[in-house]
Amino acid sequence: MAVKAADNSYSPYSGFRVGAALLAADGRIFTGCNIENASFSLTNCAERTAVFKAVSEGVRDFRAISVAGSSSGDFSKRCVPCGACLQVLREFCGDDFVIILSDGWFRLADFMPISFSGESIK
Repeated sequence: MAVKAADNSYSPYSGFRVGAALLAADGRIFTGCNIENASFSLTNCAERTAVFKAVSEGVRDFRAISVAGSSSGDFSKRCVPCGACLQVLREFCGDDFVIILSDGWFRLADFMPISFSGESIK
């Protein structure tokens, strides 16, 4: 589903299409794609698009996300979420949240062993 979501990518500047498929605890899957902007700082990644879609529909409990990206159509190479996406995932997901990439699955804690969360500011 992540590869299929990349079909909707709006990436005229980088040519790098990314798709994500976010599995909610209730079994629903929310997809997202990257959406670029001429002002690059306004670009939104596929992972955050999927999370924001889910949260905007009242869903805040997630189990896993699959991420696929490519500029050539070959989605067999690893596409790792950026730091901003990892931080957004950390807001809603615990250390054991699963991130599925083309070469295997990982825990959120594998990418962010020491992370900032809402618990850090309480």
